Amino acid sequence: MTRVGIVGAGGMGRTHARHYSKMEDVSLLLFDIDREAAEALQTQAKNATVADDLEQLLSNVDAVDVCLPTHLHKDVVLTALEAHLPTLCEKPLARTVAECEQMVDAAHRHGTLLVPAQVVRFFPEFEAAHRVITSGRLGSISAIRTRRGGGQPKGAGEWFRNPDLSGGVLLDLAVHDFDWILWTFGPVLRVFSQALTWSNVGTLDYALTTLTLESGALAHVEATWADPGGFRVTFEVSGSGGLLEFDSRQKATLRTAAADGTRSEANLAASDDPYFKQLRAFLRAARGEAPPPVTAEEGMAAVAIAEAAMQSARLGTPVAPARIEPASTAEASES
Repeated sequence: MTRVGIVGAGGMGRTHARHYSKMEDVSLLLFDIDREAAEALQTQAKNATVADDLEQLLSNVDAVDVCLPTHLHKDVVLTALEAHLPTLCEKPLARTVAECEQMVDAAHRHGTLLVPAQVVRFFPEFEAAHRVITSGRLGSISAIRTRRGGGQPKGAGEWFRNPDLSGGVLLDLAVHDFDWILWTFGPVLRVFSQALTWSNVGTLDYALTTLTLESGALAHVEATWADPGGFRVTFEVSGSGGLLEFDSRQKATLRTAAADGTRSEANLAASDDPYFKQLRAFLRAARGEAPPPVTAEEGMAAVAIAEAAMQSARLGTPVAPARIEPASTAEASES
């Protein structure tokens, strides 16, 4: 039985607890500064108890899952790593690259696993597209376009509406696609972003970001909390061998148009929920059974793109993102 400590009983804490509860080999210890929230989550979860404080949680678990607001990630993650506990941290890894660096350095210093929870990699369409693209079936890639968004999330706390704490739509939402683009297409040289605030909550509601990739391809990443029509995710990838498309509102979710004119459509049903798959992958890595599904450096690289996009939107000029060196295979396995 693996004992997992969930820190934070908000929306993502509830999501993670629900999926851990499907696992017969996992028990949960919950902590939130709002004890009533932790106790409410306990009633919804399986094999769960509530800790009195963070110290008690860290002393009684085998792994930690941090589901706190973004600006609170760093201190709790550092404490968990100092306790030599494998740690999963909700995306984005931290509010800034500087905070990410402290977390990544601590993971290596203590020889402890740190996994950013970039769940989009586990969604079936994004997994399948990654396989198609990295296999070379689309040939040389020239252009990528992604779109992600809906209305302002209901129930989000005041921290979410404060861009100094949450990072706004670029760090909270577009970071999903920044990570997928880095994972699938490689490093980014330049970032140019334009952003607008459409509502009165003070956060960036809409951003359009153009990434110039090291490969020469261009990626256009659109993210918004200003769409009242409901949440929607799309992507298009254009290569010398054809076009790959996904639209979450279409019945045939993944479509391919080959250069020779032939077309194919596929409905991809997840055999397991992406969150479930992500948590199982983390636990396998925590037990030393597999490499981490996402390295800490990859989580930091996605934050670096978001940080550059925020700077670009402020300045009105392209920005070169901080270059994050990937973890070596040995480092990833040892952490």
